Amino acid sequence: MADRNAPIGVFDSGIGGLTVAREIIRQIPDEPIVYFGDTARLPYGSKSKDTIIRFSRQVLHFLESQRVKAIVIACNTASAYALDTLQRETDLPVIGVIRSGAHMAAQMTRNGRIGVIGTAGTIKSGIYGDTIRQFKPDAEVFGKACPLFVPLVEEGLWHDSVTEEIASRYTAELKGKFIDTLVMGCTHYPLIRSTLRRVMGENVTLVNPAYETAIEVKGMLEANDLTCLVTPEEKYQFFVSDQAEEFTSFAKSILPEEVRETKKINIEEY
Repeated sequence: MADRNAPIGVFDSGIGGLTVAREIIRQIPDEPIVYFGDTARLPYGSKSKDTIIRFSRQVLHFLESQRVKAIVIACNTASAYALDTLQRETDLPVIGVIRSGAHMAAQMTRNGRIGVIGTAGTIKSGIYGDTIRQFKPDAEVFGKACPLFVPLVEEGLWHDSVTEEIASRYTAELKGKFIDTLVMGCTHYPLIRSTLRRVMGENVTLVNPAYETAIEVKGMLEANDLTCLVTPEEKYQFFVSDQAEEFTSFAKSILPEEVRETKKINIEEY
């Protein structure tokens, strides 16, 4: 049985998963977190399934070495390709970011026409459509890869006219499908939520899987008596495989809590 006062392990290919960590901090502020960003090997979205599983296994071993009590795959691509593997290979609870977002999309749609935007890997996998139809079998799901969003977000161009223009082009096809719900199927995308809101209009519901995942994690901890009772002195720890200073700077810009330092590790050793 895991130690209920141990941290939650959260990992992503880089910085996008910080939006998931941010929602966990907001929804369950007493929980400590160990975050790992695989910044040396990003992006995952363009990698093969076998490569993503291999990378995810190494991250799993690292997080187990940090004695975490649960693991959140804060990456849509890794959730699509590696979730089942990790769940089989560890006794710890492992939660991805797809199921909870898909469930909410199925609940929110009124006309059954749902759009999903994400990396090429996530869209190619078809995982959102498959999962949404588990909850709403008659749903029509339309995917659109939006590869330029990630670099735009990482450059800090969240409210820039260039981002709005690119968003308009990417979503034109989805608007033509008359969707009424749009899943932001990449953890970077909540940072351009206001742009997507303007482009899509008020009649389209935006689903943020980062928020929905945090709610799922909270429920899982409560159901398994794993809620933290004693907060450690070092509440939030951050690790990356490269570019620690750049990661720290970005984390400070979006997280509600102080980010003191980021430690660089050699993930290949795990």
